[in-house]
Amino acid sequence: MSRTVVVFGAGAGLGQAVARRFGREGYRVALVARDEPRLAALTAELAAEGIEAAAFPADLTRTAEIPALVGRIRERFERIDVIEYAPITTDLFIRASDLDVPTAQHYVSLYLLTPVAIVREVLPEMLARGDGGILIGQGISAVRPMPNLSGLGPAMAAARNYVLSLHGEIAAQGVYAGVLHIAAMIRGSAGHRLATSGELSVGVDFSKVPTVEPADLAETMWTMLTKRDRGEDVAP
Repeated sequence: MSRTVVVFGAGAGLGQAVARRFGREGYRVALVARDEPRLAALTAELAAEGIEAAAFPADLTRTAEIPALVGRIRERFERIDVIEYAPITTDLFIRASDLDVPTAQHYVSLYLLTPVAIVREVLPEMLARGDGGILIGQGISAVRPMPNLSGLGPAMAAARNYVLSLHGEIAAQGVYAGVLHIAAMIRGSAGHRLATSGELSVGVDFSKVPTVEPADLAETMWTMLTKRDRGEDVAP
């Protein structure tokens, strides 16, 4: 039976690149995101490239709905071999001095609690097979705190702690867990389009922020999964 990768946060940047990279290796692809038209378009694009894919519209901030979502994916594909979790948000620039509890809760739900819920659903079958992969993609503020990025940073830092702890616990049982910290704007992503639109006034000169190709990030994730020689990496 063909393997299945679930791409949580299947956007125009990293998500589509991961779908294509794994699809080239024969994986079937489950695509999860809120944007139904974009999901439908990406599913059609992958099908035209010979990659079997199916769309599962969902709001990943709704952690309580994760078991049902994973159940639908498993019903369609029967098995889940790898999950890649890298949801995007365009609401990036929050000062630590402005951070309040509701905002923090939003980011904790999206970047920590929902990944934990997903792992709870998929890890038992991976451990039973003695194989599988859990890949998290997130921003560099998880390891390098930055002014004006205190919405994402604290939640992603907690997720990093969780994934690295998980890596140490399950690697010997054949299941990989790793986190990729992205230290650049992902070319073609929603965040990149917003940053280069001229619509933001946040005191950041985006012309000095490096960019990275999503295909290169997907290749790094593939290498992390297949080599399994490290629990985290930074790109570029």
